[in-house]
This record gives sequence, C-alpha cells and structure tokens, in this order.
Amino acid sequence: FAHWNIPEGTSATLRFLPDSDETNTFFWKERQMIRMEFPGVVGGDEHKPVTVQVPCIEMWGDSCPVHAEIRPWFKDPSMEDMARKYWKKRSYIFQGFVTQSEIKEDTVPENPIRRFVISPQIFKIISQALMDPDFPEIPTDYEAGTDFRVQKSTKGQYADYSTSNWARRERSLDQVERDAITNNGLFNLNDFLPKKPSAEDVGIIFEMFEASVDGQLYDPARFADYYRPYGVEAPNNRNAAPAEMGATTPAPATTDDASTSAADILAMIRQRKEN
Repeated sequence: FAHWNIPEGTSATLRFLPDSDETNTFFWKERQMIRMEFPGVVGGDEHKPVTVQVPCIEMWGDSCPVHAEIRPWFKDPSMEDMARKYWKKRSYIFQGFVTQSEIKEDTVPENPIRRFVISPQIFKIISQALMDPDFPEIPTDYEAGTDFRVQKSTKGQYADYSTSNWARRERSLDQVERDAITNNGLFNLNDFLPKKPSAEDVGIIFEMFEASVDGQLYDPARFADYYRPYGVEAPNNRNAAPAEMGATTPAPATTDDASTSAADILAMIRQRKEN
C-alpha cells in the first residue's frame, strides 16, 4: 500500500499485524539499501539518469566495502554530501489493514492484508510507542491493539509525516478482519527482504559503486546479471534484482538511525508479552 500517495493534508489509518515468523519479536523487518545513480545506460538511453538499489550487507551483520570506503568521507566537508548520497537508506516492512484512506486505488487486492514500506520518520513515531507506559498492550494485539494514523503534510519540498500518531484508544479487530487473517494467513516478512548478497555479489556492488562515483554509464554487460535498473533486462537471464519501484518514500536522505535503540524496544516488547 503506497501510503505516500495520499493527498497532502489527508491521512490513512492502518492497523499493523504481527509477523507470521514467530521468531521475530518485532512486528516489522528493517531493510537497508544503497542507492546508486548513473547518468544513463550503455547501449540504451545514455542521457536518461537511472538508479539502482542494492542491499547493504550490513543488514546481515557483515562488513560492507562501500561503507568502509565512505565512512572517512564524513570527516572531509567537501566529501560529506557525497558520503550521504551513498549511505544506506533504512526502511521498515510492516503488514496490516488499511481501515481508512483518501487514495482511490484502481484495483484493490483480494487479500485485504497489505504490506507497508515505512520511512525512518514514521518508524520513529511507531517505535516510540513501544516505550510508552500508556500502551499496556502491543499495538498488534487482536483484542487491545491500536490503529496508526499516517498524516501527510509538506515541509519545504518534501513530504512530512511528523504529525502521524497512534489512535487515542484501543480497538479490537472486527470479524471481517479476523476472517481475513484466518482465510489468508499472515505474511512472513522475511519473504520481502532482498536476498543476501554472495561474496561475488558484494564485489559487483563495489564495482557499481566505483562506476557510479566516477560518473560512468550503467553497463548492463557488467552489472545487469546481478543488479539492474527498472526496465533493463539481464542479458544472461540470471536471477538479477531490478531496482524496486516505490521502494522508498519521497523524503530527504538521512543517515540518522531511529533514536530508540533496538535493544530497548526489544526489552519492552518482551516485557509486555510476559505480563
């Protein structure tokens, strides 16, 4: 569900659901992606910029050669903007119901359980609630959970969601929602994360990074069998990952992590489950 398409000055009300993966204590999965821009494509439109999104290997706790290269750039004021450009962008995968929205969708999926790609700005508001003692239950609880309202405004040239918030009172899922969960099942959020790059993939990612920094055209012969922009085919039909459409919300690039640590959130969730 593309919540970023709601009209300015309106809201969409969501009800988050738990992950079907019972080993996931959270009700979301974090995704870390690196965006690489190229001025065009070799053998294609050489004057139409394209962007390729690749998974950051730090998502799996491994060392990322791209970040090892750009971390020192932050110490040089002349390189700081370039460092931010290639720094991993975080987003968070959730699932749940859309209970109210101003978006007029051409087609509505038969399964009403939708997936959401949530930006760090909205995620910060979501996660802070888990540290709030006024939330006696986890927001995904079927009986005493809470809806979340995404409120869209504009700050400068960017969409602003800082007034988004949780509903003021708890709400039990209705029978239609419960039947939808029974009939369709919950998604395993791991299925919507990118595949972990192999050692070969990591090498290709760094080569793409170097080519992007150098201002070279995207070369399908070198890269399309691994990672490619939307609309570019993989020449050898390898299971390459195209750049995702609508994978990130239109918001300013940031290297800032959510202020509440994952360890603190985890502790609060476990405490609620035990009570």
